[in-house]
Amino acid sequence: MTQAREDGDFARFVKRTRPALRRTAFHLSRDWYEADDLVQRTLIALHRQWDTLEGRDRIGPYARQVMRRLYISDRRKMRWSREVLIGAVPETAVSDDPYFLVSERMALIDALAGLGPRQRATLVLRFWEDRSVEDTARVLGNESSTVRSQTARALNALREALDATGADGAATTSDPDPNRI
Repeated sequence: MTQAREDGDFARFVKRTRPALRRTAFHLSRDWYEADDLVQRTLIALHRQWDTLEGRDRIGPYARQVMRRLYISDRRKMRWSREVLIGAVPETAVSDDPYFLVSERMALIDALAGLGPRQRATLVLRFWEDRSVEDTARVLGNESSTVRSQTARALNALREALDATGADGAATTSDPDPNRI
């Protein structure tokens, strides 16, 4: 088969399947722009192999499989290569009050005191004593996975407690966690 004929076959395939591929890509990514990029990358991958593919009447399912694999590969790369920004970037505190940093530290100590003993111990060992997860697990007599989950839960509880305090360190609500007994 000549190159021109193969290019014509590929062009007909693209014209016939591109709308369906785009819909499938949107269902995967939930973003039309990302879906367009995913379709384009899928078609490029297919074009590179077009002359070796057999059964061209059944290429549609193969194209969707290529698309799914590209999508999964992208998601795996995103975990390690992209940053996800949450909220606004915190501003550095500029204050004329010489005791501003002291009040922030006191608010942190108060919020830390509100945590349970295991969560508090985990945060102190991990961040104030700068210990590794494995070292913290050894000191506490836990598994590394327990230390990681305790750290995540303790940091979330600490953030909530600090969010409940105002800029001056005074509590803005009577209890930062109404579910806590």
